[in-house]
Amino acid sequence: MACDLWLVPLVDVLCHSPDNPFAEEIASYDKALNDAGLPPVPVYNYMPGLSGDVAPVAGFDYDALHFLRRAYLLQLHGLEVTPVDELGGDYEQLLEMFEATAQQSHLVWHYDHAGAYVPIDFAAPLANDELLEGGGPLGSGHGLLRELEAVAPYLGIDHANPPAAPEPPSHPTELEEPATSPVAYGDGPFARERHVWLGLHAAVTRSLAQGSMIVFS
Repeated sequence: MACDLWLVPLVDVLCHSPDNPFAEEIASYDKALNDAGLPPVPVYNYMPGLSGDVAPVAGFDYDALHFLRRAYLLQLHGLEVTPVDELGGDYEQLLEMFEATAQQSHLVWHYDHAGAYVPIDFAAPLANDELLEGGGPLGSGHGLLRELEAVAPYLGIDHANPPAAPEPPSHPTELEEPATSPVAYGDGPFARERHVWLGLHAAVTRSLAQGSMIVFS
């Protein structure tokens, strides 16, 4: 099954448009941010080269996302980061054993096919009843980047000089179809985790540089 990541430029030509398809979501995010004492979702003035176009930035396999989350939890708690061929009971045990820290993680505590990361720095994902009934916890792009950098060495990635990211999907992929972008980084033990890491890293670095929101679909 496939996950797609999309970048939503937070520019006025999109966000202030009466036809903004993300208006309800942004209002919900603003409420959660305000309740946490944080600024609202930023909206930037249009500038040449940055339009309001929403575009795919990465795509990967659903299970592989959980492989990466598993690796992050293992290294976070000082456990050996070992490769796996399929999701098993050890991942569920990790989530149960370390539920409190999992819910503090922008990488781990996030719905898989909905929700967003915004370019605002806050310590832990935000959640309230409205968010959990919709897209799930709201993540920080800064927080996601910190966590990706923390797990990178265990996957054989130099986060300061990572390989090129895989190509984004050529079309929106349905939940039940396989990811369209192949695993492009060999047959190593962490190939699938690396593939997801590179896609997420490309999304978050562009998000923070451009002032965009990352949306799962």
